[in-house]
Amino acid sequence: MRTALAPALAVLALGAAAARAQEPRDPHAVQPERPTVATHAYTVAPGWVEVEAGGEFDRYDGGAHGQSVPVVVKVGLTRDLQLDLDASLLHPPGGGTTGIGDLAAALKARVLRGAPVLGDFSVQATLKLPTAPPASGLGTGTTDVALLLISSHDLGGVSMDLNVGYTRRSGTGALVPKGATLWTASFGGSLAGDLGWTAECYGYPGTAGPAGQAPIVALLGGPTLLARTWLAFDAGVIVPVRGPQPRALYAGGVWNIGRLTAK
Repeated sequence: MRTALAPALAVLALGAAAARAQEPRDPHAVQPERPTVATHAYTVAPGWVEVEAGGEFDRYDGGAHGQSVPVVVKVGLTRDLQLDLDASLLHPPGGGTTGIGDLAAALKARVLRGAPVLGDFSVQATLKLPTAPPASGLGTGTTDVALLLISSHDLGGVSMDLNVGYTRRSGTGALVPKGATLWTASFGGSLAGDLGWTAECYGYPGTAGPAGQAPIVALLGGPTLLARTWLAFDAGVIVPVRGPQPRALYAGGVWNIGRLTAK
């Protein structure tokens, strides 16, 4: 699957080399990163705050169910620097305690604008802390450091976001792998008026160690709705292609709250 996908992505990226990614000029215009696994290269305007939240309902092989409610607060620090604060309300598959999972913070820095091949290009560094108890299934018990490379393009009205990332974790690797990678290719556009669509193919290559896992490839997609310039909604499905990815339904929204600081 990955071997077949890579040449197609390369052709799309080269074809977009001359296209300059378009951003909302209005700082109050919402910039959703939901619902895809991928993120885009753009940043919230300096001093402005945006909140993303949603619900995901997972069904695993064997009939177990799990739910999550991720919340991300995005704060624009400078023209090309954004702070993310991440938390999730989790209900682990198979029952157990419902509670807040591990907390994380990320910095996204845009380093290129409209560059050949890479388009708008950002680097995002994330630190996740072991704030939730592993025994409850809410946390991993590890401190994680992740690096994500983000390339965004506008293909004549269709957005394309390509991500590759690596995560390194503390600990022995008994509960979660010490190292993990991911790749994503996300697309979106307009259907009619404020009604749009999003589609993504993403994967988590296999991991090693006591908690090693087989490779995962999955598809995600569904409609989006721009209810206001500053408010957007989404819903859709996640379908596994390969590996232990649960089937899922999701729904959520993104709200650009406004300016946090005075001009």
